[in-house]
Parts: sequence; structure tokens; C-alpha cells
Amino acid sequence: MSSTRDLRVVALGDSFVAGVGDPDCRGWFGRLVAAVGRQGIPTTAYNLGIRRDTSSDVLARWECETGARRAPGCDERLVLSFGVNDSVEEDGRCRVEPDVTVANLTRLLAGADAAGLPAFVVGPPPIADAAVNRRVRDLTARFHGVCDTAGVPFVDVVDALSADEVWTTGVRDGDGAHPGADGYDRLARLAMPAWLSWIGPSR
Repeated sequence: MSSTRDLRVVALGDSFVAGVGDPDCRGWFGRLVAAVGRQGIPTTAYNLGIRRDTSSDVLARWECETGARRAPGCDERLVLSFGVNDSVEEDGRCRVEPDVTVANLTRLLAGADAAGLPAFVVGPPPIADAAVNRRVRDLTARFHGVCDTAGVPFVDVVDALSADEVWTTGVRDGDGAHPGADGYDRLARLAMPAWLSWIGPSR
């Protein structure tokens, strides 16, 4: 007797995970999940993105929020994305210092591994602030190393989106940080190949 795959994916992160600015209310995560659905894989997706959340905020809530959504016998996955809010300056300093951000990601991936949750990380995107984007690029390079060490897929989006007129125009014409639907579609396209490989075929 064959068993039906029960895929459950929890996404934790910030407003970009939540899809703020997208009138379709899907963001990039919703688009990735829809692609899995089109492959005929039964999927339950939990979008737990919160505006202004930093990596420290995600670290503080991840165990409680993922634990409440787990179920025996399911194919359970964890998606993480953060870094822009960490890189924003308030009162003359980053909301979260880069070394702490990197340590938070390291702890999250170690915790996910210990909990039996395969992880997938999407790097922070650029916004309409050159200083923040420089810090985001630095974080992205360091995130690469953390994910490589942990054996976790990592999608770098900052440079490609910085050069993408659809993304940059959407951010500029929006609130200076979040694009519209077309911008989120561009981010989802960047993540799609690694995402589908990570999810794997239906079974």
C-alpha cells in the first residue's frame, strides 16, 4: 500500500516572508508553495512572517511556533528568511549587529537539525537604501558560509534583485522596502529551482 505524502512547510521571517506590498497577498513564499501544489503534492503551508522581525525575534519564537504546527508522520520543512531589519540603523547602530545575526542563523539551523526539520534559507533582498544594502550584501556572504557548513540550501537574491528593474521600480514606487506582485514574482523565480529540488518529487 502506498502512502500519501503530507507535506507541511513553516516559513519564519520578516515582512518579505509575509509578502507585504503584494496586492495578491502571496509574496514569494506563496508563489513557491503554489508551484509545489501544481506538482500535485498535498501541502499545508504556514506563513509566519512578521513585520519588523529581526533574526533575534525569529530565534525567540521559532520553537514554539513550529512546535504548534507539527504532526506525526508528516514531511515537515522549515523556511527561514531575515536580515534586512537587522541591518537597519536605529539610534546610530544596527538593530542587530552582524555577528549576532550570523550567530542567530547558526543557532536556528542547529536547532532545526536537532528537531528533525530540514531547512531552506532565502537571503535578504535589497531595499531603497544603499547603506542597508551594503550590510545586506555582507550578511549574504556570511549566510552562504553558515548554510554551506550546515548543508542547508541557501538562495542569494540581493545582487540579482539589485539589478532587476522590476524589483527596484516596485520598491521605489512602494514604501521604499517592499515591491508589488511583480517584484515578488521575480524573487520567487530566483528561489524556484533550489526550492523544487529541495522539496523533491511527489511520491
